[in-house]
Amino acid sequence: MKLIQVTVSRGWRGHEQKIIYLYEAFKEYGYVEEQWIICPDDSETFKVATQKGMNVIALNNKSEYDLKYAKKFSKITKELNADLVFIHNSHSHTLMVLSKLLFGLTQPLVLCRTLIKRVDTNFFRKWKYDYNGIKKIICVSYPVVDILKPVIRDHSKLCVVGCVTDIHKFTKTQKTGILHKQYNIPSDYKIIGNIAAFVDFKDHVTWVNTVAELVKRGVKAKYILIGKGPLEMQVRKQISDLGLENEIIIAGFRKDIPEILPEFDLLLFTSNCEPLGGVILESYACKVPVVAGNAGGVPEVVTDNQTGLLAEVGNALSFADKVEKMLNDTELQENCIENGRKFLMENCTKEVVSKKMINELKGVLQKNNN
Repeated sequence: MKLIQVTVSRGWRGHEQKIIYLYEAFKEYGYVEEQWIICPDDSETFKVATQKGMNVIALNNKSEYDLKYAKKFSKITKELNADLVFIHNSHSHTLMVLSKLLFGLTQPLVLCRTLIKRVDTNFFRKWKYDYNGIKKIICVSYPVVDILKPVIRDHSKLCVVGCVTDIHKFTKTQKTGILHKQYNIPSDYKIIGNIAAFVDFKDHVTWVNTVAELVKRGVKAKYILIGKGPLEMQVRKQISDLGLENEIIIAGFRKDIPEILPEFDLLLFTSNCEPLGGVILESYACKVPVVAGNAGGVPEVVTDNQTGLLAEVGNALSFADKVEKMLNDTELQENCIENGRKFLMENCTKEVVSKKMINELKGVLQKNNN
């Protein structure tokens, strides 16, 4: 198979990391004959792919409806003699549909969908998801499938493959005190943290309110938020209004997650509409206990009282109760750490997920060639 993965996303979050992971796995296990990533030259994906020596082609779009981009993309696929196009974000989805409709793109299209978000908000959005040129929609979790079902007539196009984690990247499991030293945290204080973009569905409001409750209860800990995003100033104001400036550290975007995640004594994950939760899987790899919201695809990776604890979404008291329960029960921590890592190894490694993914892509190609 000659495979193109395409995105026009400029940022760097879990989905962009997934593109890189899949490229590496497809190459490592010999699943493809040739492969390319097509993305903007000012994107994080382009930077990472270039640094890793991957076959990456720069192609910039001016908008979601850039006809010049759609025409150029069709030309590139012909020159590469590619077999299949694997789409990784919504604007790319639109551009691929335009390329197929207007500029003779012949390759079958497969869409990877990771958001729990309605797609029937206007006629074109609804139509492009049901477009017959999209041969398969590979979803990260069943809640993603459920939100697409009302607009997809042929439900056989929908499947779930899951989220991929590179266990070879997250090998550190022992604390070295990096964060305690960096932020002058007393050695006898726990570190409770989260790694998430400052966007609405991550629900930092509940996260901060949970910290306020834990501080009130006298929990001996400091709290770290890692990430960046449009709601950061709103979160900072909430922290200030609640007088938590000395309790919560906003660490910004960091590239050393495999080094600092194991320093957490607990991952507090308050997302209220999470497709799956890649950082939860990374916490399993690093042997960090997890407390997460019972929403979206999270219950597919967190089994309550077995791999972590589930709290009521949006309820700071529920989250605080679960945090205290986890911190105060060593046996529970050890069981969740052991079971979480077992779940990760059986379901979410690059080897496991890439095999599922390539099987879906091969199935599309075989059906298309018949």
